[in-house]
Amino acid sequence: MIEVENRGQVSVLRMARGKGNALNLDLLTALAEALNALERGPACAGVITGQGNVFGAGVDLPELLTGGESYIRRFLPSMVNVFQRLATFPKPLVAAVNGHAIAGGAIIMLACDLRLLATGSARIGLSEIQVGVLFPSWALEIARYTTPRAHFSSLICTGRTWQPADALARGLVDELVAPEELLDRACAVAGELAELAPAAFETTKLAVRRPMIEAAERLRPGDAAIVDNWCSPETLANITAFAERNIKRRA
Repeated sequence: MIEVENRGQVSVLRMARGKGNALNLDLLTALAEALNALERGPACAGVITGQGNVFGAGVDLPELLTGGESYIRRFLPSMVNVFQRLATFPKPLVAAVNGHAIAGGAIIMLACDLRLLATGSARIGLSEIQVGVLFPSWALEIARYTTPRAHFSSLICTGRTWQPADALARGLVDELVAPEELLDRACAVAGELAELAPAAFETTKLAVRRPMIEAAERLRPGDAAIVDNWCSPETLANITAFAERNIKRRA
């Protein structure tokens, strides 16, 4: 589910699950393992990207509904752990956002140090409130940290998505790049970061992100109640209704 391509000092991690790279337990496990290998390996920086016209479509809602409560109670903590890992990763991470980055896919993007987005018709945003689910600790604080204050409320409380020019204007991404140049440009940017002294980069990154890290850790004990909320009949009904609306929209 994660294709790895080594380009000198940079390792490219391509999410390649299919189904829009929708997050499930298998993809989260594969991403965690790829990050572990990147940290231990010789590459000094990483690029995270997707396949086709999708970077990440968020949580695999049909699988969530099929798995039910027992699945949700394993899935949510695993997702939060991956978000934390990305946000505190010791080596530089650059997101090469090749297409839509929605909900959990957008959090993966936002957790990276720099975010490059392909021009075109991709949509970027956090649709959790439209699905009817609550944000776990690390997802909320990653979004809060990386989004300019003026745009944070609309990002979280409306569930709207934005195309590239608006995503750039709202500070969700750092740079727009032609699709055919995206991966090369992301690798070049990651290569620049790879030249930095590793210990200095890690220490500085964690110092800069300390408010986010401390806030996420303060909120994390509340994730147990959020898991309970996701498992509730009301929330499962919300997820079912959202999934059915999307199926009708695509039909």
